[in-house]
Amino acid sequence: MSERYKPYAAVLTFLVKDNSILLIRRFNTGWADGSYTVPSGHVDADESVTVAAAREAKEEIGVTILPKDLQFAHVMHRKNSESNREYVDFFFSANTWLGEPVNNEPNKCDELKWFLLDELPDNIVPFVRDAITAYRNKIHFSESGW
Repeated sequence: MSERYKPYAAVLTFLVKDNSILLIRRFNTGWADGSYTVPSGHVDADESVTVAAAREAKEEIGVTILPKDLQFAHVMHRKNSESNREYVDFFFSANTWLGEPVNNEPNKCDELKWFLLDELPDNIVPFVRDAITAYRNKIHFSESGW
């Protein structure tokens, strides 16, 4: 019997306040540089998705989010056309956190900026834009890149 296929699992967090969302602009990474996204990363082995989302927010923007304060926003099954990898992306929203967002990874990000949810920049990672739109429309599942 062949081994079962295992997609990559990723977490992405929407920090939301006053009808605005915090976006970070990728820089010097080799993927989607110059485009906005949200704090995100891969889920580690033996790590729940909420713990992973809280960890990534702390690593990337220096805020502390308790896993219990993350609200499920969306899940996306996605095929990345550049890497040909398949992902299951777990999106969460947070309205409560400790600390002020800062750029903890200046070698990977060159800007943090709040945008109104209905005025997102043109240069946003397309699947992230789609997930934000789904979140705003209370759509909890989508597929992308197939």
